[in-house]
Amino acid sequence: MSCWETILDYGLRSVGVGERLLPRSDFTLCQQFTLIGSGMIWNIYFGLLALCTGFFLATAVALGKATQSSLIRKPSEWFIFLFRGSPLFIQFFFAYFLFLSLKNSYPFFSPLTSAWAGALLVLFLNTAAYSGEIFYGALQSIPKGDVEAANAYGMSGWSRFRRIIWPTMLRLAWPAYTNEAIFLFHATTLVYFSGFPAFQQKGDALYYANYFADKTFNPFVPYPILAGYFILLTLVIILIFGLVNARLNRHLPQTQRKRLRIRPQIIR
Repeated sequence: MSCWETILDYGLRSVGVGERLLPRSDFTLCQQFTLIGSGMIWNIYFGLLALCTGFFLATAVALGKATQSSLIRKPSEWFIFLFRGSPLFIQFFFAYFLFLSLKNSYPFFSPLTSAWAGALLVLFLNTAAYSGEIFYGALQSIPKGDVEAANAYGMSGWSRFRRIIWPTMLRLAWPAYTNEAIFLFHATTLVYFSGFPAFQQKGDALYYANYFADKTFNPFVPYPILAGYFILLTLVIILIFGLVNARLNRHLPQTQRKRLRIRPQIIR
């Protein structure tokens, strides 16, 4: 079998397209690159959806924590504390067994026992909590002069938030938020170790890397391939977020524009 035939057979296997049976012997580099790359589809799925949806919840949580009303501030503070104070790995297991116990009484929770929905929900809540704290810190750092100038121009409510507070918050928070986005995509590998099952062996990248490591008794080929894919993904994230950062700071002089400084988090 040529490498091109391998790509056609296994390139989309993780989403149920192509050859269903995994190779059993005579593993080639092409097979390992193809299947691990196929599994990256799920890692990108988890990271992208959790990041896009979590962004809006994070904004709401940050605003809730900054408000004067204790009825809104306290739930926001406890939400952030709960998901930042407990390990993501434990959150996966707790959520899985919670959904598993509820699905017998409430069929609504049945899809949440699968990785595509349940693990995504956990990642969504987790990144919303971390991003919410980042956005809250940015809100507290907004110069009071900017808000006072908006008030002097007659802006209030939604208009002031949309044109002054929200853009300034994003500009101040964006470097730290970039690091959170990178960590979130890396954290998607924990889905493999969680209780959420991979339906019909349609696993993520770590699932296939572990499969080849077990079959060949040589972890020094599939795991570096996996690391290489994530390095490429990180470079793409840095590029995209760098373009957004330049857009957010386009009104500032060149000497005052903040550059992205990537600080990978080893332990959350």
